[in-house]
Amino acid sequence: MPRKTNTTKDLAPALPVSQELLDQLVPGPLTPAQFETLFRGLKKAVLERALGAELTHHLGTEQAPGAPRGNHRNGTTPKTVLTDEGAVRLEVPRDRSGTFEPQLIGKHERRFTGFDDKIIALYARGMTVREIQGYLSEMYAVEVSPDFISTVSEAVLAEVTAWQSRPLEPLYPVVFFDALRVKIREDAVVRNKAVYLALGVRADGTREILGLWIEQTEGAKFWLKVFNELRTRGVMDVLIAVVDGLKGLAEAIGTVFPQTTVQTCIVHLIRNSLDYVSWKDRQAVAAAIRPIYTAPTEAAAHAALDAFEAGPWGTKYAPIRGLWRRAWNHVTPFFAFPPEVRRILYTTNAIESVHMRLRKIIKTRGHFPTDEAATKLLWLALRNITAGWSRATRDWKAAMNQFAILYAERFNPSVA
Repeated sequence: MPRKTNTTKDLAPALPVSQELLDQLVPGPLTPAQFETLFRGLKKAVLERALGAELTHHLGTEQAPGAPRGNHRNGTTPKTVLTDEGAVRLEVPRDRSGTFEPQLIGKHERRFTGFDDKIIALYARGMTVREIQGYLSEMYAVEVSPDFISTVSEAVLAEVTAWQSRPLEPLYPVVFFDALRVKIREDAVVRNKAVYLALGVRADGTREILGLWIEQTEGAKFWLKVFNELRTRGVMDVLIAVVDGLKGLAEAIGTVFPQTTVQTCIVHLIRNSLDYVSWKDRQAVAAAIRPIYTAPTEAAAHAALDAFEAGPWGTKYAPIRGLWRRAWNHVTPFFAFPPEVRRILYTTNAIESVHMRLRKIIKTRGHFPTDEAATKLLWLALRNITAGWSRATRDWKAAMNQFAILYAERFNPSVA
Protein backbone atom coordinates (compact mmCIF):
# COMPACT_ATOMS: atom_id res chain seq x y z
CA MET A 1 0.00 0.00 0.00
CA PRO A 2 1.57 3.30 -1.03
CA ARG A 3 2.47 5.58 1.84
CA LYS A 4 0.92 9.03 1.92
CA THR A 5 2.13 12.10 3.70
CA ASN A 6 0.34 15.24 4.71
CA THR A 7 3.24 17.66 4.83
CA THR A 8 3.15 21.16 3.44
CA LYS A 9 5.97 20.41 1.03
CA ASP A 10 3.55 18.15 -0.89
CA LEU A 11 1.39 21.18 -1.71
CA ALA A 12 1.80 23.09 -4.95
CA PRO A 13 3.33 26.55 -4.44
CA ALA A 14 0.77 29.36 -4.34
CA LEU A 15 0.79 31.71 -7.31
CA PRO A 16 1.29 35.40 -6.46
CA VAL A 17 -1.87 37.49 -6.86
CA SER A 18 -1.71 41.27 -6.93
CA GLN A 19 -3.67 43.30 -4.41
CA GLU A 20 -5.29 45.26 -7.25
CA LEU A 21 -6.67 42.09 -8.80
CA LEU A 22 -8.04 40.92 -5.44
CA ASP A 23 -9.71 44.30 -4.94
CA GLN A 24 -11.44 43.90 -8.31
CA LEU A 25 -12.53 40.33 -7.64
CA VAL A 26 -13.63 40.88 -4.05
CA PRO A 27 -14.93 44.45 -3.67
CA GLY A 28 -16.63 43.65 -0.37
CA PRO A 29 -18.19 40.89 1.78
CA LEU A 30 -19.44 37.83 -0.13
CA THR A 31 -22.24 35.46 0.63
CA PRO A 32 -21.50 31.72 0.17
CA ALA A 33 -23.50 31.78 -3.06
CA GLN A 34 -21.59 34.80 -4.36
CA PHE A 35 -18.29 33.17 -3.46
CA GLU A 36 -19.29 29.99 -5.33
CA THR A 37 -20.29 32.03 -8.39
CA LEU A 38 -17.03 34.00 -8.27
CA PHE A 39 -14.94 30.86 -7.88
CA ARG A 40 -16.60 29.06 -10.78
CA GLY A 41 -16.34 32.13 -12.96
CA LEU A 42 -12.66 32.47 -12.16
CA LYS A 43 -12.05 28.81 -12.92
CA LYS A 44 -13.89 29.16 -16.22
CA ALA A 45 -11.83 32.22 -17.14
CA VAL A 46 -8.52 30.56 -16.27
CA LEU A 47 -9.37 27.36 -18.15
CA GLU A 48 -10.44 29.27 -21.26
CA ARG A 49 -7.34 31.47 -21.13
CA ALA A 50 -5.12 28.36 -20.83
CA LEU A 51 -6.89 26.71 -23.79
CA GLY A 52 -6.46 29.88 -25.79
CA ALA A 53 -2.74 29.89 -24.99
CA GLU A 54 -2.52 26.29 -26.18
CA LEU A 55 -4.09 27.25 -29.50
CA THR A 56 -1.72 30.23 -29.87
CA HIS A 57 1.23 27.89 -29.34
CA HIS A 58 -0.24 25.38 -31.80
CA LEU A 59 -0.73 28.03 -34.50
CA GLY A 60 2.81 29.31 -33.95
CA THR A 61 4.17 25.80 -34.37
CA GLU A 62 2.26 25.37 -37.61
CA GLN A 63 3.86 28.55 -39.00
CA ALA A 64 7.35 27.14 -38.53
CA PRO A 65 9.55 26.82 -41.64
CA GLY A 66 8.29 24.03 -43.89
CA ALA A 67 4.86 23.81 -42.19
CA PRO A 68 1.65 24.31 -44.21
CA ARG A 69 0.28 27.87 -44.07
CA GLY A 70 -3.20 29.31 -43.79
CA ASN A 71 -4.43 27.84 -40.50
CA HIS A 72 -5.96 30.32 -38.04
CA ARG A 73 -8.50 30.65 -35.22
CA ASN A 74 -12.02 29.61 -36.07
CA GLY A 75 -14.26 30.58 -33.17
CA THR A 76 -15.14 28.36 -30.20
CA THR A 77 -17.15 25.28 -29.36
CA PRO A 78 -19.25 25.14 -26.17
CA LYS A 79 -18.44 22.27 -23.84
CA THR A 80 -19.55 21.39 -20.30
CA VAL A 81 -16.76 19.94 -18.18
CA LEU A 82 -17.24 18.25 -14.81
CA THR A 83 -14.79 19.49 -12.21
CA ASP A 84 -14.39 18.70 -8.52
CA GLU A 85 -16.40 21.88 -7.77
CA GLY A 86 -19.20 21.08 -10.20
CA ALA A 87 -20.00 21.61 -13.88
CA VAL A 88 -18.27 24.44 -15.78
CA ARG A 89 -19.45 25.64 -19.19
CA LEU A 90 -16.42 26.38 -21.39
CA GLU A 91 -15.89 27.93 -24.79
CA VAL A 92 -13.14 25.76 -26.27
CA PRO A 93 -11.21 27.50 -29.10
CA ARG A 94 -10.82 25.73 -32.42
CA ASP A 95 -8.70 26.20 -35.55
CA ARG A 96 -9.73 26.24 -39.17
CA SER A 97 -7.84 23.09 -40.20
CA GLY A 98 -9.07 21.05 -37.22
CA THR A 99 -5.55 19.99 -36.21
CA PHE A 100 -5.68 21.55 -32.72
CA GLU A 101 -5.68 18.91 -29.96
CA PRO A 102 -6.04 20.54 -26.49
CA GLN A 103 -3.87 18.96 -23.81
CA LEU A 104 -5.49 20.52 -20.74
CA ILE A 105 -8.88 19.05 -21.62
CA GLY A 106 -8.82 16.63 -24.54
CA LYS A 107 -11.36 16.69 -27.35
CA HIS A 108 -13.40 13.83 -25.98
CA GLU A 109 -12.86 14.49 -22.28
CA ARG A 110 -15.76 15.69 -20.16
CA ARG A 111 -14.10 15.57 -16.77
CA PHE A 112 -11.35 17.75 -15.38
CA THR A 113 -8.61 16.64 -12.99
CA GLY A 114 -10.06 16.02 -9.54
CA PHE A 115 -13.60 14.99 -10.47
CA ASP A 116 -12.74 11.29 -10.83
CA ASP A 117 -10.76 11.45 -7.59
CA LYS A 118 -13.80 12.82 -5.78
CA ILE A 119 -15.97 9.93 -7.03
CA ILE A 120 -13.35 7.39 -6.00
CA ALA A 121 -13.00 9.00 -2.56
CA LEU A 122 -16.76 8.76 -2.01
CA TYR A 123 -16.76 5.15 -3.22
CA ALA A 124 -13.86 4.29 -0.89
CA ARG A 125 -15.92 5.46 2.08
CA GLY A 126 -18.60 2.90 1.38
CA MET A 127 -21.13 4.98 -0.57
CA THR A 128 -23.06 3.04 -3.19
CA VAL A 129 -23.24 4.13 -6.82
CA ARG A 130 -26.76 5.52 -6.29
CA GLU A 131 -25.68 7.38 -3.16
CA ILE A 132 -22.76 8.98 -5.01
CA GLN A 133 -25.12 9.96 -7.83
CA GLY A 134 -27.45 11.66 -5.33
CA TYR A 135 -24.58 13.36 -3.53
CA LEU A 136 -23.15 14.88 -6.73
CA SER A 137 -26.60 16.07 -7.75
CA GLU A 138 -27.30 17.66 -4.38
CA MET A 139 -23.89 19.22 -3.72
CA TYR A 140 -22.76 20.23 -7.21
CA ALA A 141 -25.92 20.18 -9.34
CA VAL A 142 -24.18 17.63 -11.58
CA GLU A 143 -26.23 14.80 -13.07
CA VAL A 144 -24.19 11.69 -13.80
CA SER A 145 -25.38 8.19 -14.58
CA PRO A 146 -24.71 5.14 -12.41
CA ASP A 147 -22.86 3.59 -15.36
CA PHE A 148 -20.57 6.62 -15.48
CA ILE A 149 -19.72 6.27 -11.77
CA SER A 150 -19.08 2.55 -12.20
CA THR A 151 -16.78 3.25 -15.14
CA VAL A 152 -14.75 5.75 -13.10
CA SER A 153 -14.36 3.32 -10.20
CA GLU A 154 -13.45 0.48 -12.59
CA ALA A 155 -10.25 2.36 -13.43
CA VAL A 156 -9.06 1.42 -9.93
CA LEU A 157 -8.74 -2.26 -10.86
CA ALA A 158 -5.46 -1.66 -12.71
CA GLU A 159 -4.03 -0.11 -9.53
CA VAL A 160 -5.32 -3.07 -7.50
CA THR A 161 -3.57 -5.51 -9.84
CA ALA A 162 -0.30 -3.56 -9.60
CA TRP A 163 -0.59 -3.42 -5.80
CA GLN A 164 -1.36 -7.13 -5.49
CA SER A 165 1.74 -8.02 -7.53
CA ARG A 166 4.19 -5.44 -6.14
CA PRO A 167 7.54 -6.65 -4.75
CA LEU A 168 7.66 -7.34 -1.01
CA GLU A 169 10.38 -7.37 1.64
CA PRO A 170 12.58 -10.51 1.82
CA LEU A 171 11.91 -10.85 5.57
CA TYR A 172 8.85 -10.28 7.73
CA PRO A 173 9.44 -11.10 11.41
CA VAL A 174 5.68 -11.31 12.06
CA VAL A 175 2.73 -11.71 9.69
CA PHE A 176 -0.88 -11.72 10.91
CA PHE A 177 -3.43 -13.65 8.86
CA ASP A 178 -7.14 -13.12 9.37
CA ALA A 179 -10.44 -13.17 7.48
CA LEU A 180 -13.75 -11.35 7.34
CA ARG A 181 -16.95 -12.42 5.59
CA VAL A 182 -18.67 -10.61 2.74
CA LYS A 183 -21.68 -11.46 0.58
CA ILE A 184 -20.93 -11.75 -3.15
CA ARG A 185 -23.22 -12.76 -6.00
CA GLU A 186 -21.98 -15.73 -7.98
CA ASP A 187 -23.92 -17.80 -10.53
CA ALA A 188 -27.13 -15.90 -9.67
CA VAL A 189 -26.75 -16.87 -5.99
CA VAL A 190 -25.51 -14.65 -3.17
CA ARG A 191 -22.78 -16.53 -1.33
CA ASN A 192 -20.79 -15.88 1.83
CA LYS A 193 -17.15 -15.56 0.90
CA ALA A 194 -14.09 -14.92 3.01
CA VAL A 195 -11.71 -12.03 2.40
CA TYR A 196 -8.30 -13.02 3.71
CA LEU A 197 -5.81 -10.34 4.69
CA ALA A 198 -2.12 -10.63 5.47
CA LEU A 199 -0.64 -7.86 7.60
CA GLY A 200 3.15 -7.96 7.76
CA VAL A 201 5.44 -6.29 10.26
CA ARG A 202 8.71 -5.30 8.61
CA ALA A 203 12.09 -5.66 10.27
CA ASP A 204 12.00 -1.96 11.22
CA GLY A 205 8.63 -2.39 12.95
CA THR A 206 6.48 -0.64 10.34
CA ARG A 207 3.42 -2.41 8.94
CA GLU A 208 1.94 -3.07 5.53
CA ILE A 209 -0.90 -5.10 4.05
CA LEU A 210 0.78 -7.76 1.93
CA GLY A 211 -2.34 -8.68 0.00
CA LEU A 212 -6.00 -9.63 0.06
CA TRP A 213 -7.59 -12.75 -1.37
CA ILE A 214 -11.26 -13.70 -1.80
CA GLU A 215 -12.22 -17.35 -1.57
CA GLN A 216 -15.40 -19.24 -0.76
CA THR A 217 -13.64 -22.19 0.85
CA GLU A 218 -10.27 -22.31 2.53
CA GLY A 219 -7.85 -25.19 2.74
CA ALA A 220 -4.25 -26.23 2.21
CA LYS A 221 -4.54 -25.84 -1.58
CA PHE A 222 -5.75 -22.24 -1.29
CA TRP A 223 -3.10 -21.29 1.26
CA LEU A 224 -0.38 -22.96 -0.77
CA LYS A 225 -1.32 -20.63 -3.65
CA VAL A 226 -1.15 -17.62 -1.31
CA PHE A 227 2.26 -18.49 0.10
CA ASN A 228 3.70 -19.33 -3.31
CA GLU A 229 2.49 -15.92 -4.48
CA LEU A 230 4.21 -14.20 -1.55
CA ARG A 231 7.37 -16.15 -2.32
CA THR A 232 7.23 -15.11 -5.97
CA ARG A 233 6.89 -11.47 -4.90
CA GLY A 234 10.14 -11.64 -2.94
CA VAL A 235 9.32 -12.92 0.55
CA MET A 236 12.08 -15.33 1.53
CA ASP A 237 11.31 -15.83 5.22
CA VAL A 238 8.59 -15.29 7.82
CA LEU A 239 9.66 -15.82 11.41
CA ILE A 240 6.22 -16.06 13.04
CA ALA A 241 2.77 -16.40 11.44
CA VAL A 242 -0.08 -15.42 13.76
CA VAL A 243 -3.38 -17.02 12.67
CA ASP A 244 -6.92 -17.64 13.86
CA GLY A 245 -7.28 -21.35 13.23
CA LEU A 246 -7.45 -20.92 9.45
CA LYS A 247 -7.92 -24.35 7.92
CA GLY A 248 -4.94 -25.71 6.02
CA LEU A 249 -2.71 -22.69 6.68
CA ALA A 250 -0.21 -24.44 8.95
CA GLU A 251 0.35 -27.26 6.45
CA ALA A 252 0.74 -24.90 3.49
CA ILE A 253 3.11 -22.45 5.17
CA GLY A 254 5.24 -25.37 6.32
CA THR A 255 5.70 -26.34 2.67
CA VAL A 256 6.74 -22.91 1.41
CA PHE A 257 8.36 -21.48 4.58
CA PRO A 258 9.39 -24.57 6.58
CA GLN A 259 11.15 -22.59 9.34
CA THR A 260 8.13 -20.40 10.16
CA THR A 261 6.56 -20.76 13.60
CA VAL A 262 2.75 -20.87 13.44
CA GLN A 263 1.15 -19.19 16.46
CA THR A 264 -2.57 -19.18 17.23
CA CYS A 265 -3.87 -15.69 17.82
CA ILE A 266 -4.48 -15.49 21.56
CA VAL A 267 -6.97 -12.62 21.23
CA HIS A 268 -9.12 -14.64 18.84
CA LEU A 269 -8.89 -17.70 21.06
CA ILE A 270 -10.13 -15.69 24.04
CA ARG A 271 -12.93 -14.14 21.99
CA ASN A 272 -13.99 -17.52 20.61
CA SER A 273 -14.02 -18.91 24.15
CA LEU A 274 -16.27 -16.12 25.40
CA ASP A 275 -18.73 -16.79 22.55
CA TYR A 276 -19.89 -19.79 24.59
CA VAL A 277 -20.44 -17.71 27.72
CA SER A 278 -23.59 -15.86 28.82
CA TRP A 279 -23.23 -12.12 29.15
CA LYS A 280 -23.42 -12.07 32.96
CA ASP A 281 -20.56 -14.62 33.24
CA ARG A 282 -18.19 -13.17 30.65
CA GLN A 283 -16.07 -11.09 33.02
CA ALA A 284 -15.62 -13.95 35.47
CA VAL A 285 -14.79 -16.50 32.76
CA ALA A 286 -12.31 -14.09 31.13
CA ALA A 287 -10.55 -13.76 34.49
CA ALA A 288 -10.49 -17.57 34.87
CA ILE A 289 -8.89 -18.00 31.41
CA ARG A 290 -6.26 -15.30 31.95
CA PRO A 291 -3.80 -17.48 33.98
CA ILE A 292 -3.51 -19.80 30.95
CA TYR A 293 -2.10 -17.32 28.43
CA THR A 294 -0.19 -15.22 30.98
CA ALA A 295 1.68 -18.23 32.38
CA PRO A 296 5.49 -17.86 32.36
CA THR A 297 6.13 -21.32 30.87
CA GLU A 298 4.32 -23.96 28.83
CA ALA A 299 4.18 -26.28 31.85
CA ALA A 300 2.58 -23.55 33.96
CA ALA A 301 0.10 -22.81 31.17
CA HIS A 302 -0.84 -26.48 30.92
CA ALA A 303 -1.38 -26.61 34.68
CA ALA A 304 -3.57 -23.49 34.48
CA LEU A 305 -5.63 -25.11 31.71
CA ASP A 306 -6.08 -28.25 33.85
CA ALA A 307 -7.18 -26.06 36.77
CA PHE A 308 -9.70 -24.24 34.57
CA GLU A 309 -11.14 -27.54 33.32
CA ALA A 310 -11.56 -28.81 36.88
CA GLY A 311 -13.03 -25.54 38.11
CA PRO A 312 -16.66 -24.40 38.05
CA TRP A 313 -16.37 -22.40 34.81
CA GLY A 314 -14.67 -25.22 32.95
CA THR A 315 -17.43 -27.55 34.05
CA LYS A 316 -20.24 -25.14 33.16
CA TYR A 317 -18.76 -24.20 29.78
CA ALA A 318 -17.19 -27.46 28.64
CA PRO A 319 -16.75 -26.40 24.96
CA ILE A 320 -14.07 -23.92 26.05
CA ARG A 321 -11.90 -26.79 27.24
CA GLY A 322 -12.06 -28.48 23.85
CA LEU A 323 -11.35 -25.23 22.05
CA TRP A 324 -8.07 -24.70 23.90
CA ARG A 325 -7.07 -28.37 23.69
CA ARG A 326 -7.56 -28.49 19.90
CA ALA A 327 -5.49 -25.35 19.41
CA TRP A 328 -2.85 -26.25 21.99
CA ASN A 329 -0.08 -27.27 19.56
CA HIS A 330 -0.17 -23.78 18.03
CA VAL A 331 -0.64 -22.04 21.38
CA THR A 332 2.50 -23.45 23.00
CA PRO A 333 5.05 -21.55 20.84
CA PHE A 334 3.80 -18.41 22.58
CA PHE A 335 5.30 -19.55 25.90
CA ALA A 336 8.78 -19.97 24.43
CA PHE A 337 9.03 -16.25 23.70
CA PRO A 338 10.10 -13.55 26.17
CA PRO A 339 7.57 -10.88 27.25
CA GLU A 340 8.80 -8.39 24.62
CA VAL A 341 7.88 -10.74 21.76
CA ARG A 342 4.70 -11.95 23.45
CA ARG A 343 3.34 -8.40 23.52
CA ILE A 344 3.79 -8.13 19.76
CA LEU A 345 2.07 -11.48 19.13
CA TYR A 346 -0.73 -10.93 21.61
CA THR A 347 -1.55 -7.36 20.62
CA THR A 348 -3.37 -7.80 17.32
CA ASN A 349 -4.88 -4.34 17.46
CA ALA A 350 -3.45 -3.54 14.03
CA ILE A 351 -5.39 -6.13 12.06
CA GLU A 352 -8.37 -5.89 14.40
CA SER A 353 -8.54 -2.16 13.74
CA VAL A 354 -8.33 -2.76 10.00
CA HIS A 355 -11.21 -5.24 10.10
CA MET A 356 -13.35 -2.98 12.27
CA ARG A 357 -13.01 -0.12 9.80
CA LEU A 358 -13.61 -2.39 6.81
CA ARG A 359 -16.80 -3.74 8.40
CA LYS A 360 -18.09 -0.20 8.87
CA ILE A 361 -17.67 0.38 5.13
CA ILE A 362 -19.20 -2.87 3.87
CA LYS A 363 -22.05 -3.16 6.37
CA THR A 364 -24.26 -0.86 4.28
CA ARG A 365 -23.87 -3.15 1.26
CA GLY A 366 -26.37 -5.96 0.93
CA HIS A 367 -23.95 -7.80 -1.30
CA PHE A 368 -21.39 -7.23 -4.04
CA PRO A 369 -22.16 -8.13 -7.66
CA THR A 370 -18.72 -9.68 -8.28
CA ASP A 371 -15.43 -10.54 -6.59
CA GLU A 372 -13.86 -7.64 -8.48
CA ALA A 373 -16.37 -5.17 -7.05
CA ALA A 374 -15.60 -6.32 -3.51
CA THR A 375 -11.85 -6.24 -4.13
CA LYS A 376 -12.08 -2.74 -5.56
CA LEU A 377 -13.91 -1.28 -2.57
CA LEU A 378 -11.79 -3.11 0.00
CA TRP A 379 -8.56 -1.96 -1.65
CA LEU A 380 -9.71 1.65 -1.73
CA ALA A 381 -10.66 1.40 1.93
CA LEU A 382 -7.31 -0.17 2.79
CA ARG A 383 -5.51 2.62 0.95
CA ASN A 384 -7.20 5.14 3.25
CA ILE A 385 -6.69 3.05 6.38
CA THR A 386 -2.96 2.50 5.84
CA ALA A 387 -2.15 6.03 4.66
CA GLY A 388 -0.79 6.96 8.09
CA TRP A 389 1.19 3.77 8.75
CA SER A 390 4.65 5.24 9.06
CA ARG A 391 5.51 4.54 12.68
CA ALA A 392 6.98 1.35 14.07
CA THR A 393 4.75 -1.02 16.01
CA ARG A 394 4.55 -0.26 19.72
CA ASP A 395 7.26 -2.01 21.83
CA TRP A 396 9.07 -2.98 18.63
CA LYS A 397 12.58 -1.97 19.73
CA ALA A 398 12.53 -4.36 22.67
CA ALA A 399 11.11 -7.14 20.50
CA MET A 400 13.66 -6.38 17.78
CA ASN A 401 16.52 -7.03 20.21
CA GLN A 402 14.94 -10.35 21.17
CA PHE A 403 14.49 -11.35 17.53
CA ALA A 404 18.17 -10.61 16.92
CA ILE A 405 19.04 -13.17 19.61
CA LEU A 406 16.35 -15.79 18.99
CA TYR A 407 16.78 -15.74 15.19
CA ALA A 408 20.41 -14.69 14.95
CA GLU A 409 20.99 -16.14 11.45
CA ARG A 410 17.58 -15.19 9.98
CA PHE A 411 16.85 -11.77 11.44
CA ASN A 412 18.87 -9.06 9.71
CA PRO A 413 17.12 -5.66 9.59
CA SER A 414 19.80 -4.13 7.36
CA VAL A 415 19.15 -6.74 4.65
CA ALA A 416 15.35 -6.58 4.94
